Formats: sequence, C-alpha cells, structure tokens
Amino acid sequence: MKSIPSSLSTVFLFITILGLSFQFQVHGQKKLATQRVNQDRLEKSIFKLAEFEKDESGMTSRVAFSDADLAGREYVMGLMKGAGLEVSIDYAGNIIGKRKGKKPNLKTIAFGSHIDMVPDGGNYDGCVGSMAGIEIMTLLQEIGWQTDHPLELIIFSNEEGGVMGSRALAGELGEEALKVKNSTGYTMAEGIDRLGGDSQKLDQVIRKKGELAAFLELHIEQGGILEQENLQIGVVEGIVGINWWDIEVQGFANHAGTTPMNMRQDALLAASEFVIAVNEVTRSFEGHQVGTVGMISAEPGAPNVIPGKVKMSLEIRDLSSEKILSMYEDMRKRADEIAGRHGVKFSFSATDATGKPALTDPHMRDMIEKNARKLGLSTKRMQSGAGHDAQDMALIAPTGMIFVPSKGGISHSPNEFTSAPDMANGANVLLQTILSLDKELD
Repeated sequence: MKSIPSSLSTVFLFITILGLSFQFQVHGQKKLATQRVNQDRLEKSIFKLAEFEKDESGMTSRVAFSDADLAGREYVMGLMKGAGLEVSIDYAGNIIGKRKGKKPNLKTIAFGSHIDMVPDGGNYDGCVGSMAGIEIMTLLQEIGWQTDHPLELIIFSNEEGGVMGSRALAGELGEEALKVKNSTGYTMAEGIDRLGGDSQKLDQVIRKKGELAAFLELHIEQGGILEQENLQIGVVEGIVGINWWDIEVQGFANHAGTTPMNMRQDALLAASEFVIAVNEVTRSFEGHQVGTVGMISAEPGAPNVIPGKVKMSLEIRDLSSEKILSMYEDMRKRADEIAGRHGVKFSFSATDATGKPALTDPHMRDMIEKNARKLGLSTKRMQSGAGHDAQDMALIAPTGMIFVPSKGGISHSPNEFTSAPDMANGANVLLQTILSLDKELD
C-alpha cells in the first residue's frame, strides 16, 4: 500500500479539524438556543435589592445619591464580580461590568438599566433590566460560553433624576443639569462624586457614535397595555420625546363679594378652560400622543378673593417632535382665545425636556420579535410613554428595548409588581437577542 504524501495528510488533517470545529460550533449554538435564565435566582435578587433600604413602613426609597443607593450599588457590584465581570465606576457614576469576547477587535454589545428609584417607588422599575443583565452574565459564566463580541453591562446612575448617567455617555449632560438637586439635597455634580465618579472629568466618559455595536434595555412597561391584552413581550418602537412648559395666567385679584361676574378677570377660570383645551387639542390628533396639566396653583389663595394669578405646567409627549410642536401651537391659539374672553394674559416658558423622541433600530425590533416568538411568547409593537436610558443610548448606538407587563399598569408606586415568569420571559428574550447580535454582527 502506498503512503499518503505528507502534504495531502496535512490537508486531510485541516479538513478534519475544520469539520470538528464546525460541528462544535453548531452544537454550541443549539445548546445556547435552549438556555434559560434561572427564574428563582432572578426574583430573589430583586427581593434582596429591595432591602437596600427599607423605611419604617417597610417600603423602599432608594433615591439616587442616598445611603440606600450606595448600599444597593455595593450589592449589585458584588453580584457582577461574582459573575466574573471586570467591574468599575466611570466618571459619571455608572457601574460598568465588562466581559471579554473571543474576538476583541469586534465592537462591544452593551445592555443594562438602572437601580435608583423615585421617592416611595417600587421594586421593579429599572431593577428588572439591571438584575436580568446580571443573571445573563452569571448564566454565560456557568455554561462556560464566551461570545465573539465583548459584552458590557451598564447600571446607569440617577436615571430617575434626569437620566444622568446615560446623558453623560451621550455627551448630553450640560453644566446647568449638574446644578440640579434631587430630594437628597445633593446636586448632580455632588451626587456623581458621592457615587465614586468625578464630575470634573465627564468629557472622558462620552462614547463616540458607532463605538458600540448595539445597546439593549429590558424594562417593565409601566403601563397596562400588555396585561390588558394578555401579551407577554412589548417590542418598543421608540421612546417619546417629552416637552415641558411653565405657564402663568395673569388676571386681576379683586373682592369676590363685590365684583360682578361680568367684570371679573378670573385667572383660575381662564386656566380651567385651558386645561380642558389641552385635553381637546391632544385628542384631536391621530396617534398615541398625550398632553397633561399636572400642576396648578392660584394666588392669592383666599376664599373671598378672585384669583389674580395662576401658575401651571404643560407636558406633551409623542414620538414625533413635529407633532409635539403642532399640538403646542394649537394650544397657544386656544390660550389666546380664552385670554380674550376673560381679559387675562397667558405667558409660556419652555423648560428643560428629558429628551428628544428616539426611535429604536428596525433590525433590532425584528430580532427581538423573532426571538420572543421562538420562545413561544406573544408580542406587541408599542411606544414607550416614559423616558429611559435607552433614549440617550440611541444617539450613539443601534438600540432595542424590551417591555414586560406591569401588574395593573402601576409604576412609580410601592404597589408596582411584575411576576417572576414575566421577568424571566423578558430576560430570556434579552439573552437570545444578545446571542443573535453576537452571531450576526461583524
């Protein structure tokens, strides 16, 4: 029998190795497709985080920069280190957990949310996405799977007080915002330093557009649509822009007993008609836009004095900046009509909005929906009426967002609740979407 030439043997060996490598890769992908997060561990981590810190009534109040926030962050960083992540705090106070990829030349796939709360808030807003991110990192460590892309879990700082951490990453956190205080009494600048950041070096945390391969955020819906329609996953099409105005209505304060009805310049009466006008104008447009007067106060505030001045707020939210502007212009026209009838003057002053409308990436929407359906979960495409960190991240990276149901549509309340199965569903969709991105993106 003739021997095989050494060069041919080398070719056979190479083909064999290539075949084994391909089989291993296929087997690995099939194994990944069947992986599910540990639902019990995820829920327990949510409950444990809720203990940092409870007040006398047993409710949590983990406002950014508070002692409870610091304690919660320490707990979270411990879990992240336990999941094998390289953990650090950036100059904006964001907690960053990095996991190396097999191909370090590839861009990073990032995901995350926040753990700070509104005063007397609930245990799920932001926390579900954050703890699900940790659970995913823990699972990947347990099964020994290394993605091609580097992964980065971001726990954003002070989301509730003005999406501070994500605005910093997008280069949108201005000097004026740093002077704003929250209920702890700390300004944003002081809070950043208290969290372990450095408010003097915020320019160094800015991420360039295109630096990240993608960003994903899992969040509770904070509304009741998914529960009402008995659906499991919301595929977010975009996050609405939010515009605010302070309004002052100037009338004339006078004696309530001696001033005839036809001689009054009642600022509160005019303001009341404007509240109705806001509702009517908002409903006159097609779509899911909302318009709200949430604050109103009358002066001088005595029962026997006709109100001479009213201060009130106006908020408009929609996915279209153009529609927001059109609604505002129609409301201004209605205000002029009301002012003419009542002999008062309306003045409008625009205040800082929390963000421009941000559309999610169309391909990532499709990917989220596809993975949810592979998991046997029902889906709905929807907009987010609340602001999120993903809104700022969309300025610098292709962004996707996943919603899971909120019981009763309740949020920013101690009664906020999302079930363990719903949290796990969202986490599994997030996991499979990360793996799909890792496989498809170059």
